[in-house]
Order: sequence, then C-alpha cells, then structure tokens
Amino acid sequence: MSWFNEPSKWEVKDAGTFVMQVPSQTDYWRISHYGFTVDDAPFYYALYGGEFEAKVKITGSYKTTFDQMGLMLRIDHQNWIKAGVEFVNGKQNVSTVVTHTTSDWSVVELDKAPKSIWIKAVRRLDAVEVSYSYDDKRYTMLRTCWLQDRCPVMVGLMGASPDGEGFEATFEGFEVKPLPDARRLEWAQRQKP
Repeated sequence: MSWFNEPSKWEVKDAGTFVMQVPSQTDYWRISHYGFTVDDAPFYYALYGGEFEAKVKITGSYKTTFDQMGLMLRIDHQNWIKAGVEFVNGKQNVSTVVTHTTSDWSVVELDKAPKSIWIKAVRRLDAVEVSYSYDDKRYTMLRTCWLQDRCPVMVGLMGASPDGEGFEATFEGFEVKPLPDARRLEWAQRQKP
C-alpha cells in the first residue's frame, strides 16, 4: 500500500489492525456549497481494477464536528468517493461524499453511538454501492453512485479533521475482494449437463 498525504504518526499493530493519528485541519472537498477545495487528508491505499468489494471496521475517538474516517475510492483529485463515519453536532453519522469535479454530501444520523461500525463499498461496472453495518452481518445501503468503470481505482483508508485538532483512527480487517465475473459464471452454468 502507498500513502497520499502521509500523517506523521501511524502504525500497523498486527496483521489486521492499522492505526493513524489523523492530523488537524485536513479534509477532502471540492468547491460546491462551501466554495473551497481541499485535498490534504491522509489516505492509505492500493490500486485495484475491475469489480470488487472493499470492507473495513472503523473505530474513531471523534472529538470535533466533521472528524471523519472510512473508505475512499479515488481515480484522481476530481473523481472520488469517501464513505464512513462523520461526527456532526456531537453525534455519529454515516456519510458519503461523492465528487465528480464538485462534491456532494449525503448523511444519516445514527440513533446510537457505536464503538465501531463496518463500511462496505461494492464496485460493479460504473456504479458503487456503499453500505454500513453494526455487526458485519446485516448491512444497510447508504448510497449508490456513479464511478467511471474500466479504469484503475485507488482503494483504501482515509481520515480527516477539518475543524479539529485531529484524533486517533483505528481500522481493522481491511480487505478488497474481486467480484466473480458474472459473464463467466453464466457461461459455466450453461455448460453444466
């Protein structure tokens, strides 16, 4: 994996746990509503192509409004998706920001403040479906959005603290699994006697 905006403090605690100290005054956003563009938060990623499912368990010590962490899928500085938990007005929210030249933000306030939450993003052709779960068993869809297909995508872990002094973000069990090729499966099923 590689860094985009590497933070000063991070560590891999064991095979499945990654911790970063999210730096203050960092974010990802482009133009709309707020009128500014910022692209300076930490993002730890690997490059993937084709159709895949990305999933991670996230735990944050959120302190200040807009403290956030989760998954990011990124083609370039004008085309990306970030999805996870965002702390707003003292409450945890699941949120997705989709950016194609300009950013938009969808957010759902959680009725409780779980210690951890799972975020999943599934890329099929030119669509990405984002879901969340309290237990990694039952997932609730948060958003479906467009993302260019037939191109490699940076997929990984991000955190931001645009208005705060930063916070500790823990990611567990991050994995990216390729989806089976539906056309191959259909052909294989037709070949069975």
